Amino acid sequence: MTLVTVTHNSVADLERFLRSVGSRLPAAHVVVADSGSSDASVAVARAWDGNATVLELENVGYGRATNAGVAATRTDACVIVNPDVELVDASLSVLAAEVVRPDAPERLLAPLVLLPDGTRQDSVHGEPVSAAAALTALVPPSALPAPLRRRVQPWRGDRAQPVAWAVGCCVVAGTATLRRLGPFDERIFLYGEDLELGLRAGDRGVATWWWPQGRVIHHRSHASLKAFGGEPFARLAVQRRAVVRELRGARAARLDDLLQLVTFADRAALKALARRSSGRERRQIAALRAARRHRARIDPQ
Repeated sequence: MTLVTVTHNSVADLERFLRSVGSRLPAAHVVVADSGSSDASVAVARAWDGNATVLELENVGYGRATNAGVAATRTDACVIVNPDVELVDASLSVLAAEVVRPDAPERLLAPLVLLPDGTRQDSVHGEPVSAAAALTALVPPSALPAPLRRRVQPWRGDRAQPVAWAVGCCVVAGTATLRRLGPFDERIFLYGEDLELGLRAGDRGVATWWWPQGRVIHHRSHASLKAFGGEPFARLAVQRRAVVRELRGARAARLDDLLQLVTFADRAALKALARRSSGRERRQIAALRAARRHRARIDPQ
């Protein structure tokens, strides 16, 4: 299989990622698509003693760089993976074998994603506007019975199941499937590509599945944090709204806005009760309201 990763001033993450590939999947091919780095990312990729292809690109954005990496893939299975991911074992090979199984349907498989402290990342999700989304907006998931909680938060479960979309830090699929899908929409420079891919793929009959037999660690280094001076809530809100509007319609985008507002407000209230800082949620709410005002100015309808 081939692991495609996009770098942009990601040298420390790339070094860790390549070490883990060399240790856990030494036979795998790696394509490093560098998107205009000014650090030593390209040099590190070229110096790696594994099987690597290095693409030196201008800063073309995450989607276009990933697509270039997928185009350079010569194996049947392909893993789209962030450079801030670390392999902990060879379990991605299980997912790779599944996507190339002759009688298997076309699918995008998302492994279990662990954070460095061993907890699970909320890496797979349902439809943006759904009964499950409304439930988790109104009721803290921790207050739900365990079976229902696993249903609305599938990343907590241990059984493979279909989901609507997966966070793009690690996704496994057949190379032909990814090429047929794009995989990413190159109109999107950064953020929202994973949501757009999951929803669009599902509409085309390619389901996304939570497949916890595979697992990785996601360090969430966020090279973009350095560029934007913190979490880019405004960009995230604008891009999510644009994706939902395009693929699910204007009404769904408005409902998704409302569900997110309720979710962030509930989280802020719970943190206030626990005497914890709710600054992050307040910034998310402000960004979402700004995104709504921006859309209203350019499209009053």
